[in-house]
Amino acid sequence: MSPNGSPMEVSKMSEDPKPAYGLVQINITNQAEFMERYAQHVFPILDKWGIEMIAGTDSPVTKEGSFAGNWSAILRFPSMELAEEWYASADYSPYRKLRMEELTDSGSLVFIPGM
Repeated sequence: MSPNGSPMEVSKMSEDPKPAYGLVQINITNQAEFMERYAQHVFPILDKWGIEMIAGTDSPVTKEGSFAGNWSAILRFPSMELAEEWYASADYSPYRKLRMEELTDSGSLVFIPGM
């Protein structure tokens, strides 16, 4: 219940979107080129969209299964809807294409709804 006990406010609170998470696993072919052509441009786009990188490393520790990549990250999105919008946006689209076609040789991006 809200601090003033208003059912309307409780209803609004339950309508707030849940966050979504993006699990990134990629194999970057040239780290310096990736930073110059992709990362330095994408980080401001993430900020603009309210997306946070909550973890990222070039040395992920795989405990089960296989992962041959050299970069893993977890992104936090305000909502699943915003994650989908960002992925298809004119802001990110040219960098997505660049990452997939020129700067990495394998990888995945998985969106997971938050709880």
